Amino acid sequence: MRLSDGSLTHLAPDVIRPSYDFRAQEVGLVHIGIGAFHRAHQAWYTHLAMEAGDRNWAITGVSMRSPSVALQMNPQNGLYTVTERSDAGAMTRLIGAVRDVIVARQSTEMLIESVAAPTTHIVSFTITEKGYCRASDGRLDFDLAAQSGLFDSLAKALRRRHDAGRSGLTLLSCDNLTENGQLLAGLMRDYLDRYDPKLTRWFETECACPSTMVDRIVPATTEEDRTAVAARIGMDDEAAVMTEPFSQWVIEDRFAGPRPRWEAVGVELVSDVRPYEMAKLRLLNAAHSALAYIGLSQGYHFVHEAMADPVIRALIVQLMTQEAAPTIDTAPGQDLDRYAGALIDRFDNPALRHRLSQIAMDGSQKIPQRWLETLAANQSMGQACPAILRAIAAWMSHLRGANGPVDDPRAAELIAGASGPDPASALFGGHGLVRSRWLPQPIDHAIMTDHLSKA
Repeated sequence: MRLSDGSLTHLAPDVIRPSYDFRAQEVGLVHIGIGAFHRAHQAWYTHLAMEAGDRNWAITGVSMRSPSVALQMNPQNGLYTVTERSDAGAMTRLIGAVRDVIVARQSTEMLIESVAAPTTHIVSFTITEKGYCRASDGRLDFDLAAQSGLFDSLAKALRRRHDAGRSGLTLLSCDNLTENGQLLAGLMRDYLDRYDPKLTRWFETECACPSTMVDRIVPATTEEDRTAVAARIGMDDEAAVMTEPFSQWVIEDRFAGPRPRWEAVGVELVSDVRPYEMAKLRLLNAAHSALAYIGLSQGYHFVHEAMADPVIRALIVQLMTQEAAPTIDTAPGQDLDRYAGALIDRFDNPALRHRLSQIAMDGSQKIPQRWLETLAANQSMGQACPAILRAIAAWMSHLRGANGPVDDPRAAELIAGASGPDPASALFGGHGLVRSRWLPQPIDHAIMTDHLSKA
């Protein structure tokens, strides 16, 4: 039996069910990129807000290309479970926040109408770093944008809202990018300036793009996970998500209109997200990427396995506490030592089974803000970063195929650079991976080459 609205009478009694009537909620939020992370994070928080008494914040999910999530969720009436795993055991909750899933490539008009609908107030995004279609100068790459179709659909929906006299929208990026709200706003302006310049002013005055920081470890769900969930809940859940107990969401308190009362369920609304996003990128995300490439090079498969290696563990602690933390201007009350300690505890969680190969994907889109900003900041202070350089060396080995096929949008270019006579210059100089939008100053290539040769 499969999970759905009609099968809930057979759901195991220890599954936590919605206390609100999920069938009666109007859609107030459209989410682009409805993968496992969104379901375990933003949709989870929105579900909790409606549990706490908020109403009419149901979510229409959007998959830009693949129909797989729609095939998982639509037959289940948008219902799915989130299971939190730790040493203490597991806890499963039924989530009722998602109404349905649109596949944009098949139903572009439905996506535009959903964003333009009068009840919609927020459009949120988890489209990964490569989904923003940026050119080498940080502006919008119009060729990539044309292939994606995302910005065209958003522009058409905004035009319909404007022409119908409807309110502007909050566009809420939830991806691991520095100042993601500002970045999204700039890319949207780039598109409108070229294709609908008369709408640019309305977008700037009536819409808002707050920056955010999101934090929760959500491994890809495996068939083994789905089998375990089926045994736990008494039926099949094709959209099941596994995660850790910890979750954090920090949002710049700048919205264009109504929003869920997320603050009632633990979301932090602040005036400046930058200290939190910098800590996340340079500690958690940087450590994750280092664990991935170094751990894979040593034959490990999961995060907790790599953390159990004393040499790797020492490198990760050094990266976070000695190399990354001193480069961060903290917010009042932000304790980076405590944060690093909590991260180590989370990485050690054997119940989570977070695959290193999942973290290793799309390295070219991740490591500039995760490693290179820290490397450049330390260089400006005359400090070395042996842990990060060790991680870069492992990444370069990964590009050469040491760990199997490379999953990266720039794979061919990067593999050629990593296999050339001067890989440091090929990957990190001139037109390579290092771009001015990521770095306050160039990295000293001679120093990097010397360190990499020893790593």
